[in-house]
Amino acid sequence: MPGSDVLIPVGKILGTHGIKGMLKLHSFSGNTESLQSVRTVTIRSKNGMLQELDLSHLAGHGSKIIIGLKGLDDINLVQPLIGSEICLRRNQLPETDNDEYYWCDLIGLKVATVEGRELGTLDEIFEAGSSDIYVVRDGEREYLIPAIADVISSVDLESGRMLITPLEGLLDL
Repeated sequence: MPGSDVLIPVGKILGTHGIKGMLKLHSFSGNTESLQSVRTVTIRSKNGMLQELDLSHLAGHGSKIIIGLKGLDDINLVQPLIGSEICLRRNQLPETDNDEYYWCDLIGLKVATVEGRELGTLDEIFEAGSSDIYVVRDGEREYLIPAIADVISSVDLESGRMLITPLEGLLDL
């Protein structure tokens, strides 16, 4: 599990909103809960530069989030931030409920079937409608595993393992 000071990307700045320095943000989680609980965010620019800034505004706007950053109240000041990621430190994220996990905690887990067949490492996660899809790779093969209760049997962050019960034909694709 990542340390408390590890930066976790929670969204990406898509563009400006109006002329007063507001920014349109795509939330990777689809909600504002983690951002609503903090005052300070870290901006990671496209070239990797980090900058800590205080939030001055946060509001939902359709499927996007509108944020404002203290001291940046003009469109010309925020345009260079387009394409940057908004990151939080691990210790800024809210606690998860049972059977809920942050993507950053799942990436890197070894994945096997409940029968003991080793599938590989969870390398990537993406959203696909009603559930996330876990991309598991072993160097030769790639498996797309739906993140649904019928398939994910157990997740053990301590041992770094996930066990799945594949739906019929899932591993044949």
